[in-house]
Formats: sequence, structure tokens, C-alpha cells
Amino acid sequence: MQVPLFPLNTVLFPGGPLPLRIFEPRYLDMVSTCLKGDGPFGVLLIREGGESGPATTHSIGTLARITDWYQGSDGLLGVTAVGETRFRLLASHREANGLNIGDVELLPDEAPVPLPDECRAMSGILNSVLDNLGRLYDSIERRMDDANWVTCRFVEILPIDLEQKQICLETCDTAQRLRIVQELLDL
Repeated sequence: MQVPLFPLNTVLFPGGPLPLRIFEPRYLDMVSTCLKGDGPFGVLLIREGGESGPATTHSIGTLARITDWYQGSDGLLGVTAVGETRFRLLASHREANGLNIGDVELLPDEAPVPLPDECRAMSGILNSVLDNLGRLYDSIERRMDDANWVTCRFVEILPIDLEQKQICLETCDTAQRLRIVQELLDL
């Protein structure tokens, strides 16, 4: 499968929202193509470099699908996307307009895992936090009884190192993510 790539200084998890402000011509073209064909784009955490120049990325990322867009008062295009499926980048090439296109392999979705009884306080905390984050999480389906979903939401919103977030994206170990979140919340 080939998808346009969007290297960012963020880690997108399946089921998570991604607000973007688009101004570079290559990404404006990408958004237009994705909207016309209802296709996804790939989000990868930048390992070295910057968002507006050349960058090397991690090889595990998440496909994103655009769910909303608007023209900002500043003239920039605002886009909201939602993470779908994790993928592994196999190869990539750069097109003439500077957009990177990747050959990707989709990774299996994580099966839902019941939230352990001793972690039930997490879902209450998360529900309250998501309510306070405003519109960004309004249209996201909440699965407060699924440990995978709960831990991914916490990892994406808590102020932890991007490399740690990337490790959590790459692992399918729900118990490891639960331990990380419990330690961060001091539960």
C-alpha cells in the first residue's frame, strides 16, 4: 500500500484526534488528494530534522483520515484527522513537490482488553480530562472499558517524552502501557 507521509513532532495513536494547520503547498496538495479520494495519509514521528524541511522518521506510524477541515481567518487550512491503523514504513521516495510517499505494511489492530478492576479510576479521570479538552475529543468514540483505548488516550495527552510515546505506539503490550499510565497518574 502506498500513502502520502506527514512527518510530525507528534505521535498519533489509532482512535486519537490530530489537529493540523496546513500551509505548505505539498501538504495542501496531499489534503486535497486525500479528501477527493477519501484516502488516508501516514503520520510518523520525526527522529531528526524538522516538520518543514528534510526529516528522518521512525518506521512505525499511524494512518490518519481527515474528518473535518476549515479555512482559518489567517488563511491557513485547518484539518482534523483521526488515527486509524498502525503501519510499518517499508520504503519511501520524495516526489518533485517535496511530498514523501511511503510503501507501508499495515500492522494488526490491537484487540480490546478489559480494563482491570484495580484500574477503574483511570476511566473516570480520563473521561473528566477529555470533557475539559473541548471540541477535539467531542467526536471521538469513547471506550472507557477498553484498556488499550484508555491507555492510548492517556499516553497521547500526558506530557511525556515523544520517544516514550513512540515506544507505546510500537508495543502491543497493554500491561506495559497500564504501568506507565499508573506511574504517571501516581495511582
